[in-house]
Amino acid sequence: MTHAAQVDIGAVPADSTPDGSRLPLSRTMIGVGFLLIVLSYMVNAMDRQVFPPLLPNIRAEYGFSLEQGGLLATNFTLGMALAGLPAGYLLDRFRRRTVLLVSIVIYSLGTMATPLATGFADMTLYRVVSGFGEGMQSAAIFAAMGAFFVHRRGLAFGVIGVGYSVGVFIAPLIGVGLMSTHGTWHAPFYLFGTAGLLIATASLFLVRAGLTEHSVERVASTKTYEYMPASAYNRNTIALTVHSVVSGVAIYGFLGLYPTYLISSLHYSAEQAALAMSFLGFGGMTAVLGGWLGDRVNQRNLLVLSLLAVSVISTCIYETRAAVGPQCVFAFLMGAFGLGFVYPNTNSAMQRAVRPSQIGRASGLFVSSYYGPAAFSGLLFAALVETFGWSRAGLLQVTVLPLAGVAALAFVRPARFNNAIR
Repeated sequence: MTHAAQVDIGAVPADSTPDGSRLPLSRTMIGVGFLLIVLSYMVNAMDRQVFPPLLPNIRAEYGFSLEQGGLLATNFTLGMALAGLPAGYLLDRFRRRTVLLVSIVIYSLGTMATPLATGFADMTLYRVVSGFGEGMQSAAIFAAMGAFFVHRRGLAFGVIGVGYSVGVFIAPLIGVGLMSTHGTWHAPFYLFGTAGLLIATASLFLVRAGLTEHSVERVASTKTYEYMPASAYNRNTIALTVHSVVSGVAIYGFLGLYPTYLISSLHYSAEQAALAMSFLGFGGMTAVLGGWLGDRVNQRNLLVLSLLAVSVISTCIYETRAAVGPQCVFAFLMGAFGLGFVYPNTNSAMQRAVRPSQIGRASGLFVSSYYGPAAFSGLLFAALVETFGWSRAGLLQVTVLPLAGVAALAFVRPARFNNAIR
């Protein structure tokens, strides 16, 4: 095995705080705190993914065009992108726990405000505000857990990814169920927003600084990083940023309009579309496997294979016009590779591409690059659909575009990652 493919897989969590003092923490409190963090990320996912399956009803109520609906389905990622770099700056200078708690409150209030919109402009604002909080939370979670589980970063990110995927899995089912029960799409937004505020309250008391404020540097004090670039913006992070942009546009364009495609083109019912959407989340639960593999194999090659898989699965989804059963299988596979493999490994690779003291900036860079262009991915996809139809649009955005990410990954050098064995 070459140095480029070797990784350090020691399983020792970081055990120091930025000010150098130890904060003793029992295994129980670590488990409780980590569980709350995973649950908060699950609610984050529910807030994001409840919108697409309800979009046909929202469009009908407000009279939005397909392009407007596509933009609303994904423009929350603009807020995430706007939060990314500022959050990275704050995380390198202030308590991650504080940033985490504030972010949950922001996105929960944004979610609860969405049904109050009177038109396209203020709904856009509420979606962007919600995304801003979600972006802050993503950066805070991955910076904090990346520091605590320094040698098991990929696996930890995979477990967090499972929480996200559970949210993706249950949000469409709960959202459509509540809409059917109450006769309005408003109810799930109030429910999920309230759940976020409750988790923020619980986290205030149960997520301890000993879990969130660790520093990687003392754990890695016996290792030198002179072989790595001094700047956080280096060849590896630039190449990974290009890959991140491409992945975000392809995957979020797909996620944002997938239920609309099933309902308008394949004539699925809302319940059938919600079931297929849930299988995306079910597939994303493979994030534990994806993160575990990312700790043990050449992460660049794993990302290349995952993007190629996304391209193949996209072809099956848009070209076969499959019935519900096969479509659920395709959705599961798209979730597995797009959410379970690409997302956690891109995130952890970005942190491994910088020196330990720079992981806050790396986390912010990932959030901005992945979610920023993705804000317009639904609009782009909708415009392609209007021009070329669903099949050709899917081919262009979700099949061909990931190949550009493969090309960018060719410039990544894992031998210069901070977990490479020297």
